[in-house]
Amino acid sequence: MAEHNNTPHKDDAFGTLKDAKVIAVVGFSDNPERPSYYVTERVLKKGLHKIYPINPKLAGQEIMGLKVYGSLEEIPEPIDIVNVFRNPAHVEPIVQEAIKLGAKTVWLQPGAENYEVIEKYKDKIHFVYEACIGVEAGYL
Repeated sequence: MAEHNNTPHKDDAFGTLKDAKVIAVVGFSDNPERPSYYVTERVLKKGLHKIYPINPKLAGQEIMGLKVYGSLEEIPEPIDIVNVFRNPAHVEPIVQEAIKLGAKTVWLQPGAENYEVIEKYKDKIHFVYEACIGVEAGYL
């Protein structure tokens, strides 16, 4: 695995979140004990962002009052942050789709970081990593 370089990561996490309006949560779970659930819930409770949970297995369901979508392509408006809760081995196709759709930022939650993918796509999309969006939301 490649080591990360000076690409902006956690240093600009708060500003990235503060400026965002639309967040897609890839790897969202309906299990309240999973980080993708309770971190999303924390951001949602702030009431500052429109959140779109993404999980093909849960598509069409409503969880936390939010409709769950099957893919990023289904989101009906431009995405500011693609917040990723996935195994690092599955991150590259998500990053590629985010770029294709014109998302502003891919936020790799702790444990989802893939430094080879970050290095490969850092000139095409902004990344935030080594920072939890739920922690940053606490400062809003």
